[in-house]
Amino acid sequence: MTSSPAETIELSPETPMGDLMDAFPGARRALFARYHIGGCQSCGFSDTESLASVCERNENLPVDEVIAHIQSSHEVDQKILIEPTEVADLLKGNNPPAMVDLRTREEFEAVALPGAKFFGQELNQEIFGTWDKGTPIVMYDHTGDRCLDAAAYLLGHGFKNTRAMRGGIDAWSQEVDQKVPRYRIEFE
Repeated sequence: MTSSPAETIELSPETPMGDLMDAFPGARRALFARYHIGGCQSCGFSDTESLASVCERNENLPVDEVIAHIQSSHEVDQKILIEPTEVADLLKGNNPPAMVDLRTREEFEAVALPGAKFFGQELNQEIFGTWDKGTPIVMYDHTGDRCLDAAAYLLGHGFKNTRAMRGGIDAWSQEVDQKVPRYRIEFE
């Protein structure tokens, strides 16, 4: 298992929000859910703004409490993540997970993982309308940036066997199947 960026950063009041978001991918969701920070223009923040200044202008929140919340939320998020090699093993088993691809249709049509389904409005309706809430689901995107939030959303709606693949299809192509082409998107 690869070390997470959170293991290489010590949160402090001076931590820039950009560094915090890089190290703790679910931090925006955690901050918004508990403190209504970062979800809209009025409560947003810049990458260069310090955690202390964000806390100060949001009702003078205690920075230590916010740090503790981010760290505990991160621990929960780590349980949602699944390694690409673990996914590969599950796909070979008797009860393979439904693979849900969160990338754009163009990315999906260019390259996708075996048996993956494109996550659009139609699949979203199918999941909520007909899938059993015990269905094993693995969500992935390009680099793992968005799949954690999507998996947390399904988990929050009762799909208890939902996981997010760490590193996305890019990690898959490096760690599982090098025949899956890697690519870069300029606007990421």
